[in-house]
Amino acid sequence: MDRAKELAAIKRKIVKIDPAFAPAIRNLAPCTFGLEKPKVTQYQSLVRAVIAQQVSTAAARTISGRLQEKCEGTITALKVGKLSLKQLQSIGLTGAKVRTISELTEASLSGEINFRKFTHMSDEEIIKDLVPLFGIGRWTVEMFLIFHLGRLDVWPIDDLAVRRGWDNLHGNSEPIKPKALQLLGEPFAGMRSVVAWYCWRAS
Repeated sequence: MDRAKELAAIKRKIVKIDPAFAPAIRNLAPCTFGLEKPKVTQYQSLVRAVIAQQVSTAAARTISGRLQEKCEGTITALKVGKLSLKQLQSIGLTGAKVRTISELTEASLSGEINFRKFTHMSDEEIIKDLVPLFGIGRWTVEMFLIFHLGRLDVWPIDDLAVRRGWDNLHGNSEPIKPKALQLLGEPFAGMRSVVAWYCWRAS
């Protein structure tokens, strides 16, 4: 089954499992995970995810643009590896983010992180590979799995917008806790990234 047909079938299944999603699936932008080939490499995607942590979209775009300039047009591990810590700080990165990007770059260049293997690895295996790096938490890897690798069964319960969207769709008066959402996601096993998409859109 191609991805477009798979997503259409998933939408029908979600509504069958939980009719509260029907208005969101009917009226909000459709889920597109895995429909298009990413325009950036896996390394670039993770670097951008790190840059985007706790800053506005506009600030993240500006800093990413500056890094691209420092790398003469293309962000690669080889080019970033040649930049000094001062050069990385000069583009607007915090000390912690400089350390994260440096460690990610080093792991990529040494082969400790082998991006080519990710296609054949499970979500949890990729999380275990990346989370030991300083400054890369489970949420960052979950976003990478969903938006870059197009994985369909990631359930980012620590994402505030996902929880807020779930509350909005179900008319909850009390904010849902991550643990409770973990359990509520179980009936959607195999398609939880798509459920998260509609929660984001409904937040």
